[in-house]
Amino acid sequence: MDEVLLRTLTPTVIGVLVRRGADFAAAEDAVQDALVEAVRAWPDDPPRDPKGWLVAVAWRKFLDAARADASRRRREVRVEVEPAPGPSEVADDTLQLYFLCAHPSLTPASAVALTLRAVGGLTTRQIAQAYLVPEATMAQRISRAKRTVSGVRFNEPGDVATVLRVLYLVFNEGYSGDVDLAAEAIRLTRQLAARTDHEEVAGLLALMLLHHARRAARTGPDGRLVPLAEQDRGRWDTGLIAEGVDVLQRALARDRLGEFQAQAAIAALHADARTVEETDWVQIVEWYDELVRLTDSPVARLNRAVAVGEADGPRAGLAALARLDPGLPRHAAVAAYLRERDGDLVAAARLYAEAARSAPSLAERDHLTRQAARLNARLRG
Repeated sequence: MDEVLLRTLTPTVIGVLVRRGADFAAAEDAVQDALVEAVRAWPDDPPRDPKGWLVAVAWRKFLDAARADASRRRREVRVEVEPAPGPSEVADDTLQLYFLCAHPSLTPASAVALTLRAVGGLTTRQIAQAYLVPEATMAQRISRAKRTVSGVRFNEPGDVATVLRVLYLVFNEGYSGDVDLAAEAIRLTRQLAARTDHEEVAGLLALMLLHHARRAARTGPDGRLVPLAEQDRGRWDTGLIAEGVDVLQRALARDRLGEFQAQAAIAALHADARTVEETDWVQIVEWYDELVRLTDSPVARLNRAVAVGEADGPRAGLAALARLDPGLPRHAAVAAYLRERDGDLVAAARLYAEAARSAPSLAERDHLTRQAARLNARLRG
């Protein structure tokens, strides 16, 4: 990989995108994404025309981002900043589109990917990150889904489980701060709950409400990410918490546990703690055990390792983490946190820096970089 060539071409490619109509900031972001793609692709398949390759990929990245942003703005004019409690008064066509894209001719994974791309407003890269697969793999999956449904009659809507998966991923992307779709996902889930007697719909709605209740406390005045343990709990929305707990309790009473109810139960235990020291980590581990049993999700196992570290000590958490794939997103960040709690500041600082390099958002990258810098300053002092 010729890093000098990449640095040399960067301003030229940005200039090409600006001349094509992109503003400078958007062009710069698109070129950075193209450079990341080049680092992955060029060692195995170097292009004959590096400049042309970068221009083509950067322009595609810019168009993806522009389409996603336009989709987000269209939805924001219909959505208030905070979702109002209670059932939605009327349903619009958006939820119906979710069901139609979840077509029976598609596999659930393909239906989710197509819906997120066509209706949810997410980019191919964001969807790939949510599914822990390469962007090229997700692009192929979406293309196959489009070919599968081209020409078919959309008179057989998909099932509730697929639509729930889409709404969950849309909410997560919005909650991360990359695109503001969290309130829209809650609005649609309220609609679905009002017309569907399904305990997992209620579980997902409870999960969204409980997480959304903490939104105001998730960032500081300077825009920096505030971890859960450091959040000002006085800024949590107690009305949303009360509603979420009520919705969850009614769902759990039906004794048909699903993954969204289990996740909501974990969120409820965090919301119930008046201080971080009062958090019932033992019960949280038990709920993660249920979640792992239901899903066998590597992300759930990663989060469980954190909970085990809190309930039984950092070495128990590290032992749980050792059984997981180090390539998992945020694996290095969890390892850094547990190493710091165990007193290994050298390893923790190195792992925080490693985690920052692969962070999925600028806010998270900044937070992890500051954590590494904090420990390095302690070590030097």
